Amino acid sequence: MVSIIILALVALFIGLRLYNVLGERTGHEQQLSLKPADAETVATPRAPVATPGQPAPAEPLDTAYLPTAGPGVRALLAADTSFDVARFLEGAQGAYRMILEAFWAGRLDEVRGFLDPEIAAAFDGAIAEREAAGQKLDNRLIAIEQALIAAANVTGKVATLTVRFEADIAAITRDSGGNVIAGSLSDAVQTRDRWTFRRDLGSSDPNWILIETDDE
Repeated sequence: MVSIIILALVALFIGLRLYNVLGERTGHEQQLSLKPADAETVATPRAPVATPGQPAPAEPLDTAYLPTAGPGVRALLAADTSFDVARFLEGAQGAYRMILEAFWAGRLDEVRGFLDPEIAAAFDGAIAEREAAGQKLDNRLIAIEQALIAAANVTGKVATLTVRFEADIAAITRDSGGNVIAGSLSDAVQTRDRWTFRRDLGSSDPNWILIETDDE
């Protein structure tokens, strides 16, 4: 019995640490593609308006990305004029939800095309261990409290963006009989993760691929 509980706690830990991965899917379900679009940008920088005879006001603080990511974001906007910050973050949140749910359900093939091979392999390993132990995750992503760009870089035609997510997740592990052996759906855990995505700006493929995950 003790060994079963230990395995359950390990599975729960892996579940909470590994739900870090991306592609993109805007909307509620389905179009994994973090591609730019003509959407309203609710948090992108706006040019300050100057009053004749007075100095121009300072540029407002952008809530879509951290100040340290500003130079990289501006470099990306210059390299790809169709890139839209708000649309990207909207898609990143959709991808965050879809990929976590695919991992928790053990259906990674649904999002495999949007994962770097190493990330996909890590997920596959965790799913295999869970199934070998006769366990099933019954997790819920309750809410994404915040998603913003924490780092941005453009090297040649390759762009990388790191998104910081703050989310509430309720996690539970069940045995093969459906009995709860760890966690609770009534007690959400606040999580903070950083997902790094990459895209070749010279490619016609609009998708961003998850290349790295980390937690804070």
